[in-house]
Amino acid sequence: MSEYDSTAETLRHSLRVGELMGQVIRELVERSVRHDISKTQDPELAVFNEFTPKLKTSTYGSEEYKGFLEAMGDGLAHHYASNRHHPEHFPHGVNDMTLADLIEMLADWKAAGERHADGSLGRSLQIQRERFGLSDQLFRILWNTGEANGWLPVCGATHIWGMEHWTCNVPLDADGRHDGPHADGNYTPGAEWPTEWAEATS
Repeated sequence: MSEYDSTAETLRHSLRVGELMGQVIRELVERSVRHDISKTQDPELAVFNEFTPKLKTSTYGSEEYKGFLEAMGDGLAHHYASNRHHPEHFPHGVNDMTLADLIEMLADWKAAGERHADGSLGRSLQIQRERFGLSDQLFRILWNTGEANGWLPVCGATHIWGMEHWTCNVPLDADGRHDGPHADGNYTPGAEWPTEWAEATS
């Protein structure tokens, strides 16, 4: 039996890890109180005064939405250049970002989606996956983070009478149709549930 007691060494290691994590925590706290501050001054202010109402009434990722972004011109370019939580800030997009950048980016996507009547972080992530060339691994990490924090009300897998299927937290109308997008961003608005699901829940 070993006489060595590793407790002290483990506690030193624990404190060191906490110290290092504290560096990231401090950075995230600082970012949380200065997020998008550049929008409150020109050249960004005038542009966002004009386009924020338009963006709010558009569907994220739509041609109309993309047109608004293009029309924002130098104001939006200045915003990207001033804020590193945007992939557009970097020459190689997300590949140049830090974990702190990614966390602020994901929170930004969540909050931005809440400003749209039909916003959905799940659908936004699907769009951003293609837009920014997110790897499968990074996409899954971002999705897991959103889900763990309750930002993604993803339809959960539920067993009904031994059959696994997706139950949905988006209300269905009398005909068993959605009145909005599926929570995971993959379900077409207005589409019917698969027959076997309807039968299993009837």
